[in-house]
Amino acid sequence: MQLIPLRRLPRLPALALTLSLACSSAAAEPAITADVIYGHKDGMALVYDLFKPEEHNGATVLFMVSGGWFSRWQPPQQRLPWFSHLLDAGFAVVAVHHGSAPRFKVPDAVADVRLALEHVRSSAARFGLDPNRLGVHGGSAGGHLSLMLGLDPQGENRVQAVVAYFPPVDLSDVVGPSERFPALDFSPELAADVSPINFASADDPPVLLIHGDKDELVSISHSERLHAALDEVGVANELFVMEGAAHGFRGVAQQVAREATVKFFQAHLTPAEG
Repeated sequence: MQLIPLRRLPRLPALALTLSLACSSAAAEPAITADVIYGHKDGMALVYDLFKPEEHNGATVLFMVSGGWFSRWQPPQQRLPWFSHLLDAGFAVVAVHHGSAPRFKVPDAVADVRLALEHVRSSAARFGLDPNRLGVHGGSAGGHLSLMLGLDPQGENRVQAVVAYFPPVDLSDVVGPSERFPALDFSPELAADVSPINFASADDPPVLLIHGDKDELVSISHSERLHAALDEVGVANELFVMEGAAHGFRGVAQQVAREATVKFFQAHLTPAEG
């Protein structure tokens, strides 16, 4: 699949955005199942929150709550604005918390989200979810973890679609002591095992990468390299490059990214025929 050309962010009228937000707030709030325990480590519970819209389309998106591999808890009601685009489109959302930096490192986080995915799939009947229509999504470290699930080298617990914003895909050059990102302070020998770039294979699910060309924290070269690797093995994937956008999308950039995310999941999390 070809690289999507650099795209200028469209100017959305303020009135349209206001009306969109008003319609979203007027809709019935989703049912929230908070603090579902999917595992334990070091005497602590690992949890996720489930958000299920009133008109559920059957599909579910696991969102990786991770920035710099910090996984910060907050009341689930406060996360509703972050997921409104997915919930309004009928997707259930599972907000996955992993063992957080600084105590836990990247390999720990990867193991945790794999466990969370396994729990969501095994609990699908309990929550009224389709275990064969699961997507994963996240930004930055959350994008990295999403790709580790989608391109899982173990191959036994795959998802059906991945959307990753500005993800680091190769950790080999950044592993080591880090004041800003303490989760990177682990053995360099483990870096290859937690670098998605190493796991592109023909049986991977469709992937959407969205990256700003002015990102100074995670270079766009990460997404470009993965895009090329997925193309090489024949995996359906898209690289959506946002011209002028830096790390972390705000305002119009966020709106454009969210619309692209919804369309991608709508296209790839459809019910199986027959």
